[in-house]
Amino acid sequence: MRINLKFIDKDKQYKFFGFLVKVAFHIKKHFYDCKVINYPKGLDGCLFAMWHSRQCGVYGIPEREKLHCLISNSKDGEIIATAAESLGIKTVRGSAQRGGAKASLEILDVLKENNNVAITIDGPRGPKEIVKKGIVEIAKISGKPIVPMAWDNPGRGFMKLKTWDEFCFPLFCKKLCLLCGNPIYVNKDADDDEIEKIRKKIEDDLTMLYNEVHKNFLEYYKNGTNPYKNSSK
Repeated sequence: MRINLKFIDKDKQYKFFGFLVKVAFHIKKHFYDCKVINYPKGLDGCLFAMWHSRQCGVYGIPEREKLHCLISNSKDGEIIATAAESLGIKTVRGSAQRGGAKASLEILDVLKENNNVAITIDGPRGPKEIVKKGIVEIAKISGKPIVPMAWDNPGRGFMKLKTWDEFCFPLFCKKLCLLCGNPIYVNKDADDDEIEKIRKKIEDDLTMLYNEVHKNFLEYYKNGTNPYKNSSK
């Protein structure tokens, strides 16, 4: 995401855009209808795996009081963090390039408290839709499962930005579906070969989930549930 308003200095630009994103989400919540399919109930904490381009899908995850979202320490990440925190979603700041070790330790602490963590597994700089193995390593250490999740509407209404990931923001899509895959567990003694197999499985599961929710959107939307209906959150 590239932001450049020549008449405002850089720090003020990011604060300004953070404010705009925060306002946009607070307006949108009054017109938002996301149906959730196959949500993994009864887990004592998990790692939600999603593509960087579809990170707005965290808004549809139930049990928001348990949800933490990994967001990079970049200026762009500050915009996203501002919006997430304004919606009651806690954040963990860091990435492989900035504060990765500290963020990993914080994620492990969050999972120990039986909370959930959402991670954009091809971020923060790509390559697009290539899972990085960090989430698998965290699952191995923590013993918590990875839950792939896909969020889509096959119709028009997404604003697609000219970024490396083709970031999508739902402008007019009132009807959305969030489809969760089956939990993926990683053995504590998993070697490099097993970690690579699981990394590839996450990629394959996400591709399958997006194709599935795109193809059968109307059926899923009809049979899903909206956890925030009649809610002030």
